[in-house]
Amino acid sequence: MSTKSLAQLQPKEKAIIVRVGGSGSIHRRILDMGVVPSAEVLVERVAPLGDPIEIKIKGYHLSLRKAEAAQVYVETAE
Repeated sequence: MSTKSLAQLQPKEKAIIVRVGGSGSIHRRILDMGVVPSAEVLVERVAPLGDPIEIKIKGYHLSLRKAEAAQVYVETAE
């Protein structure tokens, strides 16, 4: 298993969320969207300049800014 930030994943890569960093309103917003530890996440698409990152989690499609995705730490099967 390899741990990295969600912002480092490539399209079609799956991972398990292990920790959500950050603080304050950004941290709360990410958690409120369902981006929580032990959830499986799939990166669907990354915009050409890397912002936003489109993911699928718990059957929902979300767009995260690169700065938000950098606060989400995941484990990949690599």
